[in-house]
Amino acid sequence: MILSNVRLGGQVVDLRIEQGLISEVGAGLGSDIDFEGRWVSPGLWDHHTHFTQWTLTSQRLDLSTASSAREAAAIAGRASGDAGIIVGANFRDAMWSDAPTRELLDATTGDVPTVLVSGDLHCVWLNSSALRQFGHAGHPTGLLAEDDAFEIHNRLATMPEETVDGWARSAAEAAARRGVVGIVDLEMAWNLGHWQRRIAAGHDALRVEFAVYTQDLDRAIAEGMRTGQSHGDLLTMGRYKVLSDGSLNTRTAYTWEPYEDGTHGMLTVPPETLLPLMKRASDAGIIPDVHAIGDHANTLALDAFEELGIPGRIEHAQLLAETDYPRFAKLGVDISVQPEHAMDDRDVSEKFWPGRTQRLYAFRSLLNAGATLVFGSDAPVSPLDPWVGMAAAVTRERDGRAPWHPEQRVTNAEALAASTRTTVEVGQPADLVITELDPLTTTGDELRRMPVAATILGGRFTFNDS
Repeated sequence: MILSNVRLGGQVVDLRIEQGLISEVGAGLGSDIDFEGRWVSPGLWDHHTHFTQWTLTSQRLDLSTASSAREAAAIAGRASGDAGIIVGANFRDAMWSDAPTRELLDATTGDVPTVLVSGDLHCVWLNSSALRQFGHAGHPTGLLAEDDAFEIHNRLATMPEETVDGWARSAAEAAARRGVVGIVDLEMAWNLGHWQRRIAAGHDALRVEFAVYTQDLDRAIAEGMRTGQSHGDLLTMGRYKVLSDGSLNTRTAYTWEPYEDGTHGMLTVPPETLLPLMKRASDAGIIPDVHAIGDHANTLALDAFEELGIPGRIEHAQLLAETDYPRFAKLGVDISVQPEHAMDDRDVSEKFWPGRTQRLYAFRSLLNAGATLVFGSDAPVSPLDPWVGMAAAVTRERDGRAPWHPEQRVTNAEALAASTRTTVEVGQPADLVITELDPLTTTGDELRRMPVAATILGGRFTFNDS
């Protein structure tokens, strides 16, 4: 296949694609498809998704507009509960003036089991009927956090496989329409089985790199799984994910300085537990990937990598001590960040981390210190659309507000590099996105709305609107 008249590095060229690879770049190669001067870039990757949760959230009651607990409860109360349960998503209570309570939700939903999932996934709000159903009868507030919340997520996901897989296929096709060729799936489940089943059924719009969590680490090791191991053309074993602290919005991110109530958040996996887990994974050829949001959690995670003398990755790294900036490059620890979270969190961080926000989402400082950044969405926390994340990283602004800590902005080229894995060169996989605008020169608003003409994965179109 020959793609003709695509713009690459200031030139209009043709691309010859053979056996899923770019075999020639030049002029006058012929023309199977003429792209009439549109721009070609490497296909996009979202390096942090919870894909089944993203799939399920698309089918749930949206609470993102709720500005108070009372308003969220009222929205839930207007839902039908036809499936025997009301499930809502995307509430953010950190800035609410009133608190989510079991009694408030009972008043609007009655005896219909109701589960409302926070936007950051780290807490869930249940009414009394749901608390009884899920084994938490008599809980004083109905607001469950961290491991208790994750247990509820897993139980809510127990739907017919064919139903969830159908929604997942639609979600993957929607991602392909935005130029996405691959995702890192950090769903807290045995993802190998899920994706083998989906791909066997024709789910072929994305490459998938999947993670394992502590509950499945022994199984993965017993089955000889290693980071980078192929399980077919589209499926690859990724990393071992371990959550060392909570989140900002639930005030469970583990910090050096206290929150307003005097607490320091929650260290969910302390060093004496974290170190042997990371070593066990690394010794088996599975690279550790540590969730750390608060600055103290990040220091401890870096300490663990240093003590073990192994490379790896930290997810989020939202708040950091400045002395830790250079340690990432020194230790060979990459950073997986979600730039759109900076736009979501600017107000709540000013409230709960006052005087520290210059160290929050410090992308420019980290790049200057030699760190390697990869971008993701944490979908469903933010939309599975890498253009949105790139825009947030490049501009540090949204919704017409002034840029937030603009000194931490990155360039268009740096944002694109953090959102891709390949290049447009001979010998590279033909994973490509064709756009109507040049992603290296567009404004932030143009990046957010980037019109995609086509997406190509391994030399075949997964989307073509040209």
